[in-house]
Amino acid sequence: MHETTIAMIQLGAVFFGLGLLGRVARRIGISPIPLYLIGGLAFGVGGFVPLHGIEEFTHIASEIGVVLLLLLLGLEYSASELTTGLKKSWMAGVLDLVLNAAPGAIAALLLGWGTVGALAMAGVTYISSSGIVAKVLGDLGRLGNRETPVVLSVLVFEDLAMAVYLPVLTAVLAGVSFVGGLTSVGISLLAITVVLVVALKYGRFISAIVDSPDHEVFLLKLLGSALLVAGIASQLQVSAAVGAFLLGIAISGSTAENATRLLEPLRDLFAAMFFVVFGLNTDPATIPPVLGIAVALAAITTLTKVITGWWAARRQGIGKMGRMRAGAALVARGEFSIVIAGLAVASGQVDDRLAALATAYVLLMAILGPIAAKYVEPIGEFFQRRRQMA
Repeated sequence: MHETTIAMIQLGAVFFGLGLLGRVARRIGISPIPLYLIGGLAFGVGGFVPLHGIEEFTHIASEIGVVLLLLLLGLEYSASELTTGLKKSWMAGVLDLVLNAAPGAIAALLLGWGTVGALAMAGVTYISSSGIVAKVLGDLGRLGNRETPVVLSVLVFEDLAMAVYLPVLTAVLAGVSFVGGLTSVGISLLAITVVLVVALKYGRFISAIVDSPDHEVFLLKLLGSALLVAGIASQLQVSAAVGAFLLGIAISGSTAENATRLLEPLRDLFAAMFFVVFGLNTDPATIPPVLGIAVALAAITTLTKVITGWWAARRQGIGKMGRMRAGAALVARGEFSIVIAGLAVASGQVDDRLAALATAYVLLMAILGPIAAKYVEPIGEFFQRRRQMA
């Protein structure tokens, strides 16, 4: 058969398989991310039936997936919401950063992966999955709960921290000088400041430029501007993901709502490909040696996230059960952790085992997060009854 025909058959099988995995995930009530990763592991390097001839398409599709993930994340927040959330949550955000970045960094140093590996693993264990958290809160009917704004404020802080962290990581992975790294961070901070100011004062003009009553025109302008901004940001070593996130913040009002509805199916499609590609590039044989470390990190960072949510909710005067729900809601890791690990591994500057550890860790946390959020109340009530009986 012709190479193009073979590639089409393989891509068709991949997309159809992703659909089946997504349906299975929905049936059993978990995020589809772990199943996408497992699917990639099964058909990638060292898998059962390695795929060939689709690498170029899948690589570009996975990059678009990252851009769309971050663009829609930015669309969820307005500039005023970000600044207000930051003022309210900065202390909880700092605690979250210290408690949850430290385990990953320490593990990397103990494994001999150096400061670059430590920086990457710190991000992997630090950042919660906004997508999984939002879905879980919606599925459990907790969007109106008192503790939910606390959870969202912590997530906002994490997203802003990523806007600084990703350029730093990108600069370090690229091997630029100390001065070059400072320049990259400076550009990123300047870009964030400019975008927030522009979004606060002139956001309606940016929205008007992108908006259109015709869905086709709207989609073309929106996707085109996202890829353009992401490409320019990447060229400036600010990170394509950050560029997309900042563009999302600048679009507001009804334009942002319409953009979210229009882009969600595309995001899900390309994001699924991103997770599959990460799995394709990870050899399953490398996971068993790091599985024990992944389990230990999962146990430690589950506890540290619960502590973060408990402390943040307590500061807002929320009761014990609400504090427990807030902590459990933050447990899940997902898309951002894989993005960070993907950047690190693609650079060739870190140990190849980092991909295996990140994959095993995210598999565990993406499954454990929704379970913890769902059963934290029954567990809390059980211990509360035990104390009362004692």
